[in-house]
Amino acid sequence: MLRVSFASAAAPGRANEDYVLAGPSWVVLLDGATPAPGVDAGCDHGVPWLVRTLAAALVPGLEGGAPLPEALEAAITATMAAHGGSCDLAAPGSPSATVALARRRGDLLDYLVLCDSPVALWRRDGRVTVVRDDRLDQLPGGRPYSLELVNAMRNRPGGFWVASACPRAAREALSGAVPVRELRGAALFTDGVTRLAEWYGRAWESLVAGAAEPERLLAEVREQELARGVPRGKLHDDATAAWVSFPPG
Repeated sequence: MLRVSFASAAAPGRANEDYVLAGPSWVVLLDGATPAPGVDAGCDHGVPWLVRTLAAALVPGLEGGAPLPEALEAAITATMAAHGGSCDLAAPGSPSATVALARRRGDLLDYLVLCDSPVALWRRDGRVTVVRDDRLDQLPGGRPYSLELVNAMRNRPGGFWVASACPRAAREALSGAVPVRELRGAALFTDGVTRLAEWYGRAWESLVAGAAEPERLLAEVREQELARGVPRGKLHDDATAAWVSFPPG
């Protein structure tokens, strides 16, 4: 059993493309990627549809005890089928999402991370282990990346991997398990929240400790964005934080 609390806020003036879904023993956090202006998405469903559909498709594997990479691979495959024959899933801007998963399995907490929505494990000795897939940060040439580079390196060996129209991406995710007895809790974040640590200097230990009150983290993000600006990209992003704890019983 898990206790999950979360907060999610859209970037002002836009639809929220983050998504959270939780069950008795698991939580899913997804961050949909907004297509760049002028990029052919090949799909009329949109990013909010993708994250809702992918989250729902994860449930059978999560409930059935499948290893998390297998559950994600099956969910990507099912989501591809749900597009129907009218969508061009080979289009360079086809909808995609990052994935962060946590599931209690007996005395273990399973976790999975695909792309830049991390899972942070807060251990009882005070240490924080941040499971973060940083391959998007390692593309050649340094930021800002061109659209051509991102399209060429998405879901490719030597590039980065996201949940889109490539089931193999699930096998490239970072996954593992840790004994529940070693943990105070775990936090899942989209990159709209991790900018507090990556851009604004908040220690990861402080960020994870604050995840138990996720609404406050989201308010702090907006305050920092307005006060200090951003080093790159859009001023505001969708922001989601989820906190996982382990009630007795």
